[in-house]
Amino acid sequence: MTTDTPARLLQLLSLLQTPREWPGGELADRLQVSRRTVRRDIDRLRELGYPVEASKGADGGYRLVAGKAMPPLLLDDEETVAIAVGLRAGAGHAVAGVDEASVRALAKLEQVLPARLRHRVTTLQAATTPLTSGDGASIAPETLTVMASAVAGRERLRFAYRAADGSGTRRQAEPYRLVSTGRRWYLVAYDLDRDDWRTFRVDRVSEPFATGARFAPREMPTGSAAEFLRRSIQRRQETYGFAVAFAGSVAEVAARLPGWLGTPVEEEGGGGGDWCVVRGETGDPVEWLAVRLAMVGCEFAVREPAELVACVRELGGRLSRAGGAG
Repeated sequence: MTTDTPARLLQLLSLLQTPREWPGGELADRLQVSRRTVRRDIDRLRELGYPVEASKGADGGYRLVAGKAMPPLLLDDEETVAIAVGLRAGAGHAVAGVDEASVRALAKLEQVLPARLRHRVTTLQAATTPLTSGDGASIAPETLTVMASAVAGRERLRFAYRAADGSGTRRQAEPYRLVSTGRRWYLVAYDLDRDDWRTFRVDRVSEPFATGARFAPREMPTGSAAEFLRRSIQRRQETYGFAVAFAGSVAEVAARLPGWLGTPVEEEGGGGGDWCVVRGETGDPVEWLAVRLAMVGCEFAVREPAELVACVRELGGRLSRAGGAG
């Protein structure tokens, strides 16, 4: 019999997180307590915010259901390893749907992983190779988790940084946000040595170290880390504008379109069906943009620039010839 109430509540919660309904008698047998004690423990879990639903009947049953808020979860070893491996694999590339929130989740999980599970996660990840990856450079998940922890804890960060020309420097910064562009991760931070805001490509960062020194957040010049990064990228590279029409409603295209490409807006007409237009600005090669537009999975027509129109036409002809050669 488990006489320690906190330990018994954790055991009960672990059972309820299995997707099934548990008869009161079975729970009492598992916990080696009376049914009355089970009912009291259920009430305690409800007070802690766990939405436990009870069914009527001779024996009565209990199950954990979806509530208004996300309560803490209990995971066994296999579940913990599976989640950690999945988050690590996704965090290594700035792919769509894997943003700062998932990196923060990985940072929290890695912080409390027991040594035996950490070894299993590392071994499993080293023994597997993904068939596909993101468009950008790969990043060690440990680098992201250290940075995410420093951002969340408002701790000053030290790291080595390799510039575009290959030169290396040591930096000390106040990390503000990690931002994904769809191809790369960037750190937006206040550079203490240069006394100014800076952006750093995370794939060029090495040896990140959270110093433990806390800092009070400064006000961003643009109010948004994403907007600051966008302006910073535009200043550093030659950009061009583009306009592309997609066959589909705004909602349909927005669901398929990476956010960094732009926001679709409605357009009247369009050949007898719903069409919307996306206008944006980028410094990526037109060849890469042409391929990425084709991957959206909608019929589209490039309006401008002329270089992109020519590139899409050439790419389409090449693919048609490749298909016909078979």
